[in-house]
Amino acid sequence: MGEELMIAVYILAGVLGLCIGSFLNVVIYRLPLGMSLSKPASHCTKCDYVLRWYDNIPVLSYIMLGGKCRKCKQKISPRYMLVELFSALTYLLSVYMFWDISIVYAVLSALTSSVLICVFFIDLSHMIILDRFQIILLLFGVVAIFFDGYTAWYDHLIGFGAGGVLFLLIYYGAILLLKKEGLGFGDVKLAFVCGLLLGWQKFLLAMLIASISACICLIPARFKRGGEGKEFPFAPFITVGVFIALFFGEIIINWYLGILGL
Repeated sequence: MGEELMIAVYILAGVLGLCIGSFLNVVIYRLPLGMSLSKPASHCTKCDYVLRWYDNIPVLSYIMLGGKCRKCKQKISPRYMLVELFSALTYLLSVYMFWDISIVYAVLSALTSSVLICVFFIDLSHMIILDRFQIILLLFGVVAIFFDGYTAWYDHLIGFGAGGVLFLLIYYGAILLLKKEGLGFGDVKLAFVCGLLLGWQKFLLAMLIASISACICLIPARFKRGGEGKEFPFAPFITVGVFIALFFGEIIINWYLGILGL
C-alpha cells in the first residue's frame, strides 16, 4: 500500500476514533441508567442546555469551553475528553499493529477496544457489566478465530474454556471458603469471552496484568479509612490487561520466551 494511502488511513482512523469516542461517552452515561441513546439530544446534565454542533466537536470543544458548560459554567468531567482521546489512540494502534497482517483483524481490534472502554467506565461507576457487551465481545471472539494472524484457532478455543473455568473456580471457591463472592459473575462471563478473543497465551498475560494492577491499586485502598469490607470493581483491571495483551501480547510473550531461551 502506498505511503500516501496509508497516511490517509491513519488520518481517517484517528478522526473516526475521536467520533466513536464521543458516541461512547453517550453509551457510558446513558445505558446503565436505561436511557435511550438517541433521545434526548446531547445536553448538560446540570442545566439541560442542549449542546450545539460546535459544542460537540471531540476534544476541541472541551478545550475551547475550558471543561465547562457553555451556559451554567458547571465543570464537565475530563472523562469525556479522555474517552475520546483513548478511543482515537486505539484506532490508530489497530491500524499500526494489524493493518498489514489483516484489515479485518485491525477493524476488529478497534471495535473491541470501543466495547472495552464502555465496560471499563461503566463498571468503574456502576459496578455492572452489561450482558450486551458480553455478547458483542463473544461475537468478536468468534471472528478473531478466523482472522487472528498470530494465534491458532484452537488456542482461542482453549482460551475460551480455560479462562472461563479458571474464573468459575475462583468464583465458587470464594463462596465456599469465604462465604461470599470474591468477584462478580459478570467478571466470570467476561473471562469466558476474553479468553476466546485473545487465545489462552495472551489471556494468561492479560490476567497477570489485571491481577498485578489490581493489587497495586486495591491493597492500599483496603487500608484507607472505610476501605475494609468495601467492594471494588475488577472489570476495569481485566480490560486494562486485555488492552495490553490485544495490542502488545505477542511482543511481550516473545520477549519473555527469548529471556528463557525458548
